[in-house]
Amino acid sequence: MENEVTYTMPRIGDKAPSFKAKTTQGDINFPEDFKGKWLILFSHPADFTPVCTSEFMTFGIMPPEFEAHNCQLVGLSIDGLYSHIAWLRTIKEKIEYKGMKNVEVKFPLIEDITMNVAKTYGMLQPGESTTHAVRAVFFIDPKGIVRTILYYPLSLGRNFDEIKRVLIGLQTADNFNVALPADWRPGDDVIVPTAGSCGVAKDRMDNAAGDMTCYDWFFCTKKLPKEEVEKKLGKK
Repeated sequence: MENEVTYTMPRIGDKAPSFKAKTTQGDINFPEDFKGKWLILFSHPADFTPVCTSEFMTFGIMPPEFEAHNCQLVGLSIDGLYSHIAWLRTIKEKIEYKGMKNVEVKFPLIEDITMNVAKTYGMLQPGESTTHAVRAVFFIDPKGIVRTILYYPLSLGRNFDEIKRVLIGLQTADNFNVALPADWRPGDDVIVPTAGSCGVAKDRMDNAAGDMTCYDWFFCTKKLPKEEVEKKLGKK
């Protein structure tokens, strides 16, 4: 159909699409300006809305935690720069929520009134809204590769414990060449990659000892102390 609109988005394993944009912290060239860092690029539907305000207050107090893991936050909505600035000033000067107050958002918040970035990253979901970005979260590694994508509807605020867990999990999987089981947290057992053949796997299972436990030939775990995980977080 001639008037049909095609919506695209990068996929896990793709190179993060580049763009230039104005932000509350000046002009940026994304992701090139942040080379060598992990990035969390996230969108919110609109400034001066309640769910987004609760999220930005939470994001606003967390940068030191992300910076400790070599990770930069970058926000976006389809609003203008002056709207962003006025909203963030209101959050800092007027809003107190769940013990959070005087929250100053210091990470870049992208102006995207043209919707170019939102369209490039698939942040517009027509079934939800054609004029507001959904709550998308893109985890991008230091090489500029998209590693995880999370999407939430307009009505549901994000789980920030999960966002931080994903970042720590990706870094741990890379640092130790392991996989991570359901609900993994630092200090939990990790999954040893499956052996290349049944014979090798059986030998491994028969000889499992020490910190490794095999539940069957295809499912073996080993201990990875929390201290070892934390020692390598944020390292390139």
